[in-house]
Amino acid sequence: MLVAAWLVEAKQRVIENIAPVLTKVFTPLFTLMMLALIVAAILQWNLVDASRDLLIAFDLVLVVVLALLVYSYSARDPLLRPGWFDRLQLVMLASALIIDALVLVAMIARTGEFGWSANKTASLGLNLILLANLAWAAWLQLGFLRGRRPFAALERWQTAYLPVYLAWALVVVVVFPPLFAFE
Repeated sequence: MLVAAWLVEAKQRVIENIAPVLTKVFTPLFTLMMLALIVAAILQWNLVDASRDLLIAFDLVLVVVLALLVYSYSARDPLLRPGWFDRLQLVMLASALIIDALVLVAMIARTGEFGWSANKTASLGLNLILLANLAWAAWLQLGFLRGRRPFAALERWQTAYLPVYLAWALVVVVVFPPLFAFE
């Protein structure tokens, strides 16, 4: 974070050139962090008993992964051939999928144990939406790396999927209050 803040401060006049640099800094860091989380979850295997705050933190990590992905797609030259960074993004996506699956198992277990609530339902819906987005993004990324899909397919997918998040937010804001008796 300190390096990113310093880069933004030092390069304020060329801020549009900072986006690719920040993406290249944070993508490897988030990938390593998620791989460490997967190893920790396997060793501990008590993620199902995880606290609500931990599950929210995992959701935030997944949202940041998506933001990194969208940001890197927007900063990438679509005519470039796939390189090491594109492979790293596939590892990041695969790690995010595993974490999302672990979080979904934990959320379903918590819902079974404690019952339904607006917050649990909203989080569960968000995780299902993230899972679909990340899974298809990983599939498209793999196709791009193998030379079977153009880079434009990755961009189109992320752009076309953004309204799904807006629709879910509207459901949570408009439908959930009366559905859960404003609790």
